[in-house]
Amino acid sequence: MSQNCIVSNKTRNVIPFVPFEAIKNEVLGTDYVLSVAIVTPVEIQKLNLTYRNINKPTDILSFPLSEKEGEIYICISETKKEAVKFDRSYENFLAFIFIHGCVHLKGYDHGGTMEGIEEKIRNKFKV
Repeated sequence: MSQNCIVSNKTRNVIPFVPFEAIKNEVLGTDYVLSVAIVTPVEIQKLNLTYRNINKPTDILSFPLSEKEGEIYICISETKKEAVKFDRSYENFLAFIFIHGCVHLKGYDHGGTMEGIEEKIRNKFKV
């Protein structure tokens, strides 16, 4: 990984291969600096409570820090649960939600435009 996409695993989980940097570059550009943290349910629940006032773990949180910098937090155990709900493999769903988080960092909110952008990126990466 380059210095523009840094992935840190703060858990004991083994993370399957996801082309984090390539996806980040496609959605946000090569100049965008992204930190991706793989965190525990306890950590993501604290973030979810602090920033969204929701007191439960979630699969992903995205935080834009500036126009060219952001952070994404991913909880593997929540990702595995959500993968089942969406009838996707865990590996596929991890890439799916990473794309979703990057599109949020691009400034889009849920809706048709966001879904269209995500579909284009998913097709490119076969997600």
